[in-house]
Amino acid sequence: MGIDIAVRAPHQASLADERGTVLWSGHRFRTRGEDLDRLWARLSSDVTPDEVTVVMEPTRNAWVPLAAWFRRQGATVVLVSAERSADLRAYYAKHTKSDRLDSILLARLPLLHPEGLYPERGAGPGDPLRRATKLHSTLVQRRTASLARLDALLEILGPDWHAALSGDLANKTPRRFLAAGYADPHTIRRLGRSRLTRFFYRHSRGSWGEPEADKILAAAAATAQLWGEELAFSELADDIAVEARLALAITDEIKDVDERITVLVAERDPEGIITSAPGIGAVTGAVILGRLGNINRFSSLAAVRGFSGLVPSLDASGLSGSHGGPTKRGDALLREALFMAASQARRNDPTLAAKYHRLMVEAGKHHNSALCHIATTLLTRIASCWKNNTPYQLRDVDGTPVTRAQARAIVAERYTVPEDIRRSRKTTVVGTGQRTKKSPRAPSTDPSNTHAKPHRAA
Repeated sequence: MGIDIAVRAPHQASLADERGTVLWSGHRFRTRGEDLDRLWARLSSDVTPDEVTVVMEPTRNAWVPLAAWFRRQGATVVLVSAERSADLRAYYAKHTKSDRLDSILLARLPLLHPEGLYPERGAGPGDPLRRATKLHSTLVQRRTASLARLDALLEILGPDWHAALSGDLANKTPRRFLAAGYADPHTIRRLGRSRLTRFFYRHSRGSWGEPEADKILAAAAATAQLWGEELAFSELADDIAVEARLALAITDEIKDVDERITVLVAERDPEGIITSAPGIGAVTGAVILGRLGNINRFSSLAAVRGFSGLVPSLDASGLSGSHGGPTKRGDALLREALFMAASQARRNDPTLAAKYHRLMVEAGKHHNSALCHIATTLLTRIASCWKNNTPYQLRDVDGTPVTRAQARAIVAERYTVPEDIRRSRKTTVVGTGQRTKKSPRAPSTDPSNTHAKPHRAA
């Protein structure tokens, strides 16, 4: 049964037998119990539930309740990427597209590509850990964007403010100060040194005090001298306060999500198998647990690597062939977590450090390319430990088990990449035209169309 899922309009279903003959098509229904019952009743009485394969595209989140309903009936649910089904539709009818045609093609897919059908057993976005890790990533990106806008607004006041706030807007103390509307030089002058000191002392638990108050007073005086009466300080202070309050609120939400993730990870991995791997912390381990789902749904470790999208693409024909960059066909959040974990793992695992050193020094790989190789190896080992319910064991390159302290000492002694090589392999020169030279700090009036990228390791 092929189902073309719609978000607001009715879905369409078609049914084909094992020879690909369409038995019926164009059945319209919605995600309601009575509609699904009528659809299921159209199956022949001699068909058992385990003989039914339901093929659908993962359209937004509308597929989740449908997949759960069909699995409860005993059917096998298969998800097919929109790119794959579009390629198949272009082969059948290049200039025609309709919901009915899409459902027919999906119904015939098990006959055309049986080895590419992987049953979907998870709840997808219905899984709480999967949602929580995605929400955590989204909130971190929003806070980063808010802090960047806050920093850009402070630049209008002048360069002294960055130094006065210690250049660390991730610290809650300067954000609370700005959220109170104190980015107005006239307001700061009225507050005075003693009240500023008490404010900083109270909100920083004693780590800020008179020196910081003096810096703020000096920055306010410099701003007043720089702008005179030309700038509407109170209006700018209100805008800065909005961004500071947003950043504070997002930080509180991140803390709550972190607590939820901690509880969920403890339930999924009570023995700490995932976090036993080097470079895997609580949040990174939660991403791997949540995005991979049930590890037993993968037929092999190669399938796990393929799901991550970290495997290289291949273009071969006849006697020639070449590997390209990562396919990136898998989960983007999982790749980001593995990339960041690999950056730490290579510093704590001698075998990974040796591979990273060889790729950088002997193979001439770029830092990011070498980390992708390390991330793939790390994922394979984590999946193996997860399948076997065995904690990760640090070993030297000869297989001798070592402690974490010994492992770090081995890495530092044998596998430190020379600084000149590291510097040359981490710098990528990209030509830019005049139109593309934009300030990375400038607040944009356009909606963002960029994707989060993993931070490059130092």
